[in-house]
Amino acid sequence: MRSTYADTLTRARQVILALCISLSLSAQSDRDLLSAYQREDMSVWQAYVDTITNNLSPITLSYEYGYCGYIVSKDKEAAKPYVARFKQHLEAQKASLPAGHYEIYRSAVYVYELRIHESFHPIKAMSLAKEATRLAPSDPVVLTYYGTCLFYAPKPFGSKAEALRWFEKAEPIFQDPRYQYSWLREANTMYIEQCQQKIKK
Repeated sequence: MRSTYADTLTRARQVILALCISLSLSAQSDRDLLSAYQREDMSVWQAYVDTITNNLSPITLSYEYGYCGYIVSKDKEAAKPYVARFKQHLEAQKASLPAGHYEIYRSAVYVYELRIHESFHPIKAMSLAKEATRLAPSDPVVLTYYGTCLFYAPKPFGSKAEALRWFEKAEPIFQDPRYQYSWLREANTMYIEQCQQKIKK
């Protein structure tokens, strides 16, 4: 009986230790990726995204989304396999994503496919982004994504003033400690500054 209890206790300690190490490595990775984002060194992101295979999670999906946005604007041909893989990973995780996240990432896929000339669904992309805000009205990731759509969409579909409203709505929610190393928090702050500058002109 003692041996069984001791074995169970040992296994429990091993699980807790593994979990702590995993969380520590995740925070380190997020910190490093945020630092690279701030330095505009997206080669670090490319190396990270290239290692994502079966290690899928909402966090890895966030980085794929961010890297696709970057590479689509730099090299459309190079972007194609990344967009295809992001789309594949999104569908694989659909059931496990927080409310609204499938819609924003599906919207992003439509935007990326439009930019690399593989599909043409701008209205669907905006509709999905708006639907996400209905499903998750207090999720800063959803709010900042919708703000981004409004920021880049031509009139009458988008406006910098309306985008600013969504970015500012997301800002206080991003102050939660769990977003400490979130690149989306950093991006949201950047967009607020850009909107304010453009509105003043």
